[in-house]
Amino acid sequence: MRAVIQRVSSASVSVEGRTVGEIGAGLLVLLGVARGDAEREAVWTADKIAGLRIFEDDGGKMNLSVQEVGGAVLVVSQFTLLADCRKGRRPSFVGAAPPEEAERLYRMVADRLRETGLPVETGLFQAHMQVSLVNDGPVTVILETPG
Repeated sequence: MRAVIQRVSSASVSVEGRTVGEIGAGLLVLLGVARGDAEREAVWTADKIAGLRIFEDDGGKMNLSVQEVGGAVLVVSQFTLLADCRKGRRPSFVGAAPPEEAERLYRMVADRLRETGLPVETGLFQAHMQVSLVNDGPVTVILETPG
């Protein structure tokens, strides 16, 4: 799994002009599921996102998690994160999981985040979406499952 995580003041995702997910302060997570990913990667990713210390404490140091600051998470599926652009000019997506498996694991990540008590919104799987955000910092990190 590969995730691009952005600390945001606000974020939303819409489909055909209709907002399907929206949060205030928290994390926007663009999530790509790789071929071969399984439940263990979904659990690891969700737990890492929930505990990632990228919010500032009173001393201005990135030392707090989204849970500790009372933030929310917006998870948006994005298979293009698995693009391989090393050859030619057209990205290859052979490393992305098949849609059925990707959707199952994407939902598992969102559900696991909810189990931690975090408010979680999502995009619409396989839809053409418009994502809006106000990146706070800016803070953006890339997370990849080990192995």
